[in-house]
Amino acid sequence: MKVIGAGFGRTGTLSLKVALELLGFGKCYHMRSVIMRPKHIWAWHNAGRGKPVDWDFIFKNFNSTLDFPSSLFYDELKKKYPGAKVILTVRDTDSWYQSTDRTIFRASSIIPGWMQRIIPPMGKFIEMTNMLIWNGLFKGKFSDREFAVQVYNDHIQNVRRTVPKEDLLIFDVKDGWGPLCDFLKVGIPENRPFPHLNSGNRMIMAMNVARLIPCAAVTFAVILAGILFLLR
Repeated sequence: MKVIGAGFGRTGTLSLKVALELLGFGKCYHMRSVIMRPKHIWAWHNAGRGKPVDWDFIFKNFNSTLDFPSSLFYDELKKKYPGAKVILTVRDTDSWYQSTDRTIFRASSIIPGWMQRIIPPMGKFIEMTNMLIWNGLFKGKFSDREFAVQVYNDHIQNVRRTVPKEDLLIFDVKDGWGPLCDFLKVGIPENRPFPHLNSGNRMIMAMNVARLIPCAAVTFAVILAGILFLLR
């Protein structure tokens, strides 16, 4: 493990993930990595319940990790991998809250309960994010903006106090390659602009499309049933 991300979701973690991979730091773990690995969902469940976690199992073949849920365990991970650097991604508080509220906070609501039941990993993933993030980190009060912002700011201060200064970079992805490459002691890639990905507007568009999928699935099933009835 070379880099541990301590930043919350919606602070440019996907952009930093791609940047680290472009810099040659190998594969970077991210919330998207969890979604594609059902066994990892169970492992994060255990972490949220305070059970022992095999970090080497979760991060096998990965050289860095960013975003929720791993950023919630940055201190434990730093103790497990003491040679790793820590990057705390940050952004303007108002824009962070608005972006989070419009996107990942509402994401689970677009998947109906019946679909979560017939696709167990999906239901377990939503249960895991609720347990660790919305009901855990934010105590079920993310809709209370003042409370959520206080949690966000307290986290930043906790990271500052916990991580040795020489191992910590507080990073806004708007600042681009310069501070990141200086901190990691690598050269700035030539002719490669810093990646800026997963904007809030794009994610909202994807969520709107996702809302149509259950309706489309039901419509398709009804049409198919009708065709089969007519052909029997």
